[in-house]
Amino acid sequence: MPLTAAARPQTADLRGARRPDRLGAAEAEILRIVTDARTPVFVTVRPDGRRRYSYWRPLDSATGRGGCYVALPTAACDALHAAGRTALGEPLADPNRIIHRVSATRTPAAPLRALPERARAA
Repeated sequence: MPLTAAARPQTADLRGARRPDRLGAAEAEILRIVTDARTPVFVTVRPDGRRRYSYWRPLDSATGRGGCYVALPTAACDALHAAGRTALGEPLADPNRIIHRVSATRTPAAPLRALPERARAA
């Protein structure tokens, strides 16, 4: 006898909880920049609550580009922070702003499959 929609167990929430969210192209690029130890990324928080994520792009002698601050998309950086992919360091207070260092967090790897009860007991 087939289960009706009301009697069918809801599994969508469980499947979504096990898998990490897929990253878009912008989020993946931001994580690449944040995880690069040679490129410190900072967030500046203004008194009115406005945030700006940025990093210093060194001058590239081959292309002649760089030597400036580069702003990162605030919405994508905030989404990574809300998802727990980035963390903010100790604040550096200034009368006009607060600056935090942004770093990537390590996400624990999910197990490939659950062990049977017999294997856990051994």
